[in-house]
Parts: sequence; C-alpha cells; structure tokens
Amino acid sequence: MTRMTPAGTHRRQFLQAGAGVAAGWALAPATSLAQAARWPAKPVTLVVPFPAGGGTDAFARPMSAQFAKLTGTQLVIDNRGGAGGTLGASIASKAAPDGYTLFMGAVHHAIAPSMYPKLDYDIQKDFIPLALVANVPQVLVVNPRNVQGDFKAFLAQVKANPGKMNYGSAGGGTSHHLAGELFKQQTKTFITHIPYRGAGPALQDLMAGSVDMMFDGLGSSAGHIKGGRIKALMVSGAKRSPAFPDVPCAAELGLPDYTVTTWYGLWAPKGTPADVQARIVEEVNRLSQADEIKTSWASNGAEFGKLTPQQFGAFVAAEVKRWAEVVKASGAKLD
Repeated sequence: MTRMTPAGTHRRQFLQAGAGVAAGWALAPATSLAQAARWPAKPVTLVVPFPAGGGTDAFARPMSAQFAKLTGTQLVIDNRGGAGGTLGASIASKAAPDGYTLFMGAVHHAIAPSMYPKLDYDIQKDFIPLALVANVPQVLVVNPRNVQGDFKAFLAQVKANPGKMNYGSAGGGTSHHLAGELFKQQTKTFITHIPYRGAGPALQDLMAGSVDMMFDGLGSSAGHIKGGRIKALMVSGAKRSPAFPDVPCAAELGLPDYTVTTWYGLWAPKGTPADVQARIVEEVNRLSQADEIKTSWASNGAEFGKLTPQQFGAFVAAEVKRWAEVVKASGAKLD
C-alpha cells in the first residue's frame, strides 16, 4: 500500500530554527543591509493561494494579527484561489523580490508538479523557502444529515452506494483530492470527487449538504467540528489528535497505512536579499512564540514548525519527489 506520511514524520524532526540565512549578511551590500534593518518599513503582502475559510487562510490570519501586534505593521492577506493553489503561487512567483510580498503555500504545491504539467513557476527554483508554519493531520468529515452513525456505518453506506456519494476537495491535485483517492483505493470503494477553488467553498457546500464528505485538514475543519456543523469520523494516522481525542484514528479503524497530513509553509520570491530573508525569519520565529499563536495552533491540532530555511528547502525537495511517487501509484488525475 502507498503510504502518504510526509517525509520522515516531520513533527519528530523539527529542529530549532535559527540563523539559516544570516550567513549572507556579511556579504550583503550596504543598501541591502539598510533595507533589512528597516524591514518592515511598510505593509507586507502575504499571498494565500486559496479563498478565505480554508486551511491555509486559517493559519495565515492569526499570523497576520500577531505580525501587526509585534511589528506595528500590517501583514495584508491577499487571497488568490484557483487551480488547486497554483494560480496564487504563479502570481507570487512574479512579485518584486524586496521582502514585501511573501507566499503562504502548502503540501499542495509539492504535489502540483506531478498533477499540473504546464506550471509557469517552479516551487523549488522560483521561491526561497523560509519556514515550515504548521503540520496537521487530515480528517474525514461528513455532513451529519447526509451521513449518520459512526465510521463503520459510514463505510457500509458508501459500499452499498458506489458512485452515489461524493466528496469535496480544495481542488484537483490537492492533498484533499489525493487523500480521497487513497481512501477509495484502500477501502475498495467508489466515491465521486467534486473539486472546488479551495477548502473554504467546499466546506460551505459540505455544511449545506451539497456534498457528503471531505478529507480535510484539521486547520480548516476544527471550528466547524466543534460547532457541530460537520461531524468528524476519523483522523488519519496511527494516533488520535490531542485536539479531538474522541475521534478515532485510521489505524484503529483498520486502515494502518492511511496516514495523510497537510503542512503549510512560507516562501519569498527568488532574488529576495539574504539579509531581508533573515529579518523575515527572525520575525516569524518571534511570532511563533506568542501565546496566541500557540493556542490557535493547538486548537487546530497543529504545532509551529522549527526547521531552518535550509532544512525547510530540503523538506520541500523531498516532498516533491515523494508526492510524484504517490501520484503515480494512486493513478490520481485532474477531473
């Protein structure tokens, strides 16, 4: 069976972030050093490649609020959804490399090279990796009016109605999509895939009953689960989420190889000066220590990553390679 565990179960590998890009300071021109010393001297734009209400947005907004609190400068969220998150990535890749446009991407952007053959950007060549922001398990959530009972009853319902039930995703080629395809593969079921322009719109339709289920990241589903608008039947992996201890994990339910997580990261456009990169990383590290951020992340079953920029870059490279193998093995295709 194909395992979808992010390279090396990264929670155990998070190392203390530090001066990964600071070595470039000594070689930086005086004007660049002056720019870095003043950063942020004006509002910073954070391109989020999905609409509001999705997982990426759910982590970006608390970061924006905390950034303003710590620096006195706005971190402006620019939601650019479409094409499984690749539209926003394309826009961000072409932004001025001055430290005032950043990109909040996710695991979807490590999957995209294997799903979208004609991307006009390269996540490894056109961006500079800065920080791993969060890592959360995937969760199977259903509309409680459409799907009643526990996981066992749900699975029986799906098997009794091949092709009649459906699942929404954040778009073709996203982790939501591949999580659904892997579930179908491992349970030998057929569920119709309905791609959206982001997890936010998909969740709205799930709550309305237009779709039956989602294989979502906890970051975007947590609040709706707690509010009773959707019901969680299973979290991926071999252990329960501390944020939802009553929800069984996949291994408990007979799916030991169903391990899917969604991670989120921060990049700058290629060409951003090294000393400006270092200032950004410094502020991100400071932001990650705030009690508000720790509380918000914990409520979503996440923790803030502690990889250096170099470690995050190596992580992304490994993810691109690994997801290429997963896509090939699963046979996943754009709808």
